[in-house]
Amino acid sequence: MAFDPTSTLLATGGCDGAVRIWDIVQHYGTHHFRGSHGVVHLVAFHPDPARLLLFSSAADAAIRMWSLQDRSCLAVLTAHYSVVTSLAFSIDGHTMLSSGRDKICIIWDLRSHQAMKTVPVFESVEAAVLLPEEPAPELGVKSPGLHFLTAGDQGTLRVWEAASGQCVYTQPQLPGPGRELTHCTLARAAGLLLSVTADHNLLLYEARSLRLQKQFAGYSEEVLDVRFLGPEDSHVVVASNSPCLKVFELQTSSCQILHGHTDIVLALDVFRKGWLFASCAKDQSIRIWRMNKAGQVACVAQGSGHTRSVGTVCCSRLKESFVVTGSQDCTVKLWPLPGTLLAKSTAPDGGPILLQAQTTQRCHDKVTTHGGSQAFAGWGSELLPAPIARTSTVWLLPPMTSCWSQATAAASGVSSSHPWTKCWPQLQLMAPSSFGHYRTSAVSRSGHDASVLKVAFVSRGTQLLSSGSDGLVKLWTIKNNECVRTLDAHEDKVWAGWMTVPLPVPATPVSSSGRLWAPRGAAGVGQCEGPL
Repeated sequence: MAFDPTSTLLATGGCDGAVRIWDIVQHYGTHHFRGSHGVVHLVAFHPDPARLLLFSSAADAAIRMWSLQDRSCLAVLTAHYSVVTSLAFSIDGHTMLSSGRDKICIIWDLRSHQAMKTVPVFESVEAAVLLPEEPAPELGVKSPGLHFLTAGDQGTLRVWEAASGQCVYTQPQLPGPGRELTHCTLARAAGLLLSVTADHNLLLYEARSLRLQKQFAGYSEEVLDVRFLGPEDSHVVVASNSPCLKVFELQTSSCQILHGHTDIVLALDVFRKGWLFASCAKDQSIRIWRMNKAGQVACVAQGSGHTRSVGTVCCSRLKESFVVTGSQDCTVKLWPLPGTLLAKSTAPDGGPILLQAQTTQRCHDKVTTHGGSQAFAGWGSELLPAPIARTSTVWLLPPMTSCWSQATAAASGVSSSHPWTKCWPQLQLMAPSSFGHYRTSAVSRSGHDASVLKVAFVSRGTQLLSSGSDGLVKLWTIKNNECVRTLDAHEDKVWAGWMTVPLPVPATPVSSSGRLWAPRGAAGVGQCEGPL
């Protein structure tokens, strides 16, 4: 459907091959055009309201030109061999641009109803717009001739010169799937260009330079992990069922979409100061990201070494010194961070730094994946990886001089296996005591009615926060193994949860949305502020 320039008429196309015109003000139909073969999927009014012209296209790939005044079809424009996806008109109203999935764009003379130029663009085009006839050096437009921009399945915006049929500008392509463009439109008065990606994100550009101005996140499907970001928890980073990360500013709800991973991101973790955070994905890699004081996030380091999906990641708690990952290859790796990452620049010269794993330890016979997790308790001296199994091992990491090699080389002296029911309805707690030693509770507490999907130490290791498939979030006191608070506002599985500092306020996203909890009363947790 489409409105005319006065917004008083509405054109609709249907599966019956008919095109109807409706008077919005008087609420009645004014025209009924027949003659199209197949479903009418595209309608567009001529931008000059005095001409009273309507264009439509159906499954036969023909473009029909209708006169509202004569109530007849003036011409049938046939040159495309596949579905026509968009129509655009020049400012003088004498030229029309059509694009199609046959990988060509056609310039039409509306006075003679003939094709003036056919430009092969070598991609299935979903939308094309005519640019203002004025120079734009940043887009390769050096003369005031006719230029147009295309958006299609290659995921890049490209500028073409109509006279020569040459591409004069190609937008840099970002990695990862879901970058295909499904729509594009130009707001001439505002000087802005809006494009829509296949993963339902809206990208707003400055039209003369294609500099990205704003990003709007669309449907996220299942939310797999979430963390607060920034020194005052001013942002939230979300890992959904996508290779892209989304960083939301809580005050304005503005979004940054981060590209880098080539497969679905499974887990996140943030360093203590809040400027650096880590992500891991099914592409068998980890990435380190840094946010600057302006709130812009960039990838500063990446590492690969696992042979299967990396399902969990945990950052050091005392200093920004190392990252630990767990993978489906049943190993845990320790990745030391080089000192150059602590520089104040947004990103290092030459791209992200390559990380090398210092230690690799096979810790379980079953996979350590997104169904499990790992966490540092207390001051970060104990590591607790939880696999998809009924055992979990506590690794003791004394002050980070040479303690990790000692812990992994003499695992029998610093680790012990205990019943761990992370993926079952029953939750057994491991309570840290003073001086870095662990004691295991002899009492197993039941609370969740379904699988426990996420656990996190809070209150410096004295409490535990759990979430499960029953949609509940529970706060446990480790000293007496009691559940002190149950939060119930989700309608589906709670895959992830995190808290602000110092109060344990979890942000717990569900399968396709998120809810933000705020403190209430002396207990610290209790009131849901609503979906993110």
